[in-house]
Amino acid sequence: MNVQVKGLLQQTGQVLRLGVLPLMLTSLLGNCSQAPSLSNSSTTAQIPDQAVVPSPSPSIATAVSNWQRETVVQGLSHPWSMAWLPNGDILITERPGRLRIVRQGKLDPMPIAGVPEVLAVGQGGLLDVSLHPRFAQNQLVYLTYAYGTSQANRTRVARGRLDGQSLQNLQVIFEVSQAKSGGQHFGSRMLWLPDGTLLVSIGDGGNPPVQLAGDLIRKQAQNRGSHLGKILRLNDDGSAPPNNPFVGQPNAAPVVWSYGHRNLQGIAFDPIQQRVWSTEHGARGGDELNLIVMGKNYGWPIVTFSREYSGPLISEEQSRAGMVDPKLVWTPAIAPSGLAFYTADRFPQWRGKLFAGGLVSQDVRRLQLDATGNVRSQEEMKIGQRVRDVRQGPDGWLYVLTDDAANGQLIRLGPALK
Repeated sequence: MNVQVKGLLQQTGQVLRLGVLPLMLTSLLGNCSQAPSLSNSSTTAQIPDQAVVPSPSPSIATAVSNWQRETVVQGLSHPWSMAWLPNGDILITERPGRLRIVRQGKLDPMPIAGVPEVLAVGQGGLLDVSLHPRFAQNQLVYLTYAYGTSQANRTRVARGRLDGQSLQNLQVIFEVSQAKSGGQHFGSRMLWLPDGTLLVSIGDGGNPPVQLAGDLIRKQAQNRGSHLGKILRLNDDGSAPPNNPFVGQPNAAPVVWSYGHRNLQGIAFDPIQQRVWSTEHGARGGDELNLIVMGKNYGWPIVTFSREYSGPLISEEQSRAGMVDPKLVWTPAIAPSGLAFYTADRFPQWRGKLFAGGLVSQDVRRLQLDATGNVRSQEEMKIGQRVRDVRQGPDGWLYVLTDDAANGQLIRLGPALK
């Protein structure tokens, strides 16, 4: 197995339930650049599948003190994701189907031409944007988006060559094999790994009563032959890497990296600890922060702290052998979207912390992790708007996108100047 990939499988630490029983308050809120090389982690311990000792619960977030915000751009329509070009310009997707560009701090009134046709229904539309790790050489921009009709749609991944004001030679390199109905749970976050492969999150397809093959579609998250409810790992051309965990196994899709997910809209790589993290929407409560390991089952919908939107528990089980427990559960829901590790030198006091956006909570959560991956503290920066994406910019500032139909904003955050 490739040493870099093996390093992702063999991580230190334990996946521990973080004292989540005290978190189970009745929720009245519904959810609605190139990375550094991985080191060889072959000497580290395998992550257990099930919790053994709960950690102290950081369920109550305290306020971050001494921070500042500055609005960079406003007037966006449901912005979803952002990516920086080498010259400092910023690409921003708008869910209705536009790719915008911020040049020298100003929003260009003309969208980038050549984007694919999208299904902008419900949560669907033009979603994530990411640059190929060798963008300086190949100018390739990757997009995820919803495609099809309200009755039959799926997530696609496409790439095109950015040529000034347009995308050229747009090519669909991957699409989810099963069509679904409705406009829910597309997932669609992308993350480049240091070996040049691409992780893509795919949602489970939707809430009840949405069905597939005569059963609730969310059960596809446990079907390794389905792309729904998974994190997928692709080569840069959309093919399956030969060292994916289920290649050659019967009734398993070769692109599957991990499974048992509901709807992941945050994914980030920790270059210091060499780990992949994700945030995942629950239904009514039960949002999760997960440490992602190749080949593992994250439980949905068999184990979960979520309730149905109508009130009943989705499952009587919150943990089971062979299924990985989350590092943190949020109940009431924060509706997590966007996730970033801060690694820059501009603000040393933030270095090594994980930042998660919240749509319902309308804030950014700053999480302190220990060496084993347990959450030791949780603080909030109140934005007062639905936070859709969180990224570290090349200038060392932390940037967020806020989700609004007419006045979505690009905001930058940092410690207050003394």
